[in-house]
Amino acid sequence: MGWAELSWPGTEAEAVAEQERLRGLVDLESPGPVPGSAVRIAGVDVAYDEKTDRVAGAAVVLNAETLQVTERATAVTTASFPYVPGLLAFRELPPVLRALEQLVALPDLVVCDGHGIAHPRRLGLASHLGVLTGLPAFGVAKTSFAFAYEPPGPERGAWTPLADGGDVVGRALRTREGVKPVFVSVGHAVGLEEACAHTLRLTPRYRLPETTRHADNLCRRALAMALAEG
Repeated sequence: MGWAELSWPGTEAEAVAEQERLRGLVDLESPGPVPGSAVRIAGVDVAYDEKTDRVAGAAVVLNAETLQVTERATAVTTASFPYVPGLLAFRELPPVLRALEQLVALPDLVVCDGHGIAHPRRLGLASHLGVLTGLPAFGVAKTSFAFAYEPPGPERGAWTPLADGGDVVGRALRTREGVKPVFVSVGHAVGLEEACAHTLRLTPRYRLPETTRHADNLCRRALAMALAEG
C-alpha cells in the first residue's frame, strides 16, 4: 500500500493546491457498499497532545451486521503540519493511514469523524482519505462547519439538507430522538443516501456511530500510552 511513505505539503499554499488537485479525483457517482450487507466498516479518529504535537491515529473495524469489533490498530506520529482550519487532514491523515496499513485486511468502508465534501474546497478528511486509499469513505461530523441547515424533525432518521450557497454538501441527520443531529457528507465512492443509511445502522443507542465511539476511545488510549512511555 505504501501510504506511510506519502509525501506531504510543507506550507499552507502547497496544502491548498494539493486539495484543489485531489478534489477532481473524488468519486461522487458510486453508491458504495449496500447498507445492511455483510461488510467490514472501519471507524478512524485521532487524538492530539498539544504540548508535544504527538498525534495518535486509530482504525477500528466492525462487522456491519453485529457491530462487534473484529480488528483494531493504532499509530502515533509527530505532527509535521500546523493546526489550520480547513487543512486538518494534513495533520490527521499520516497516523490514520499508518493505522489502516496495519490491519490484516482493508475495510470495505471507512467512517471518519469529520467531513467529506462538506468542506470549503470540497475535500474534507473523508474525501482526502478516500482518494488517497481508494476506499469508499464518508464523514459523520459533530458540527456543521458553518454550512446552513434547518433543524430536522425530532424523530430518529429525520434529516435536512446541509448547504453551501446553492450546493447541497451533506445532511443534518437525527440519529436519536430529541438529540442534536450529526452532519453526514459523502467522502469518496459512496452515495449520500447510502451514507445516511449506514449512519443510522451504526447508531442503535447513541448519537455518534459505534465506529467513531470505538476509534475515539482507542486513539485516546494509544496517545496516553505513548506519552507515558516518553
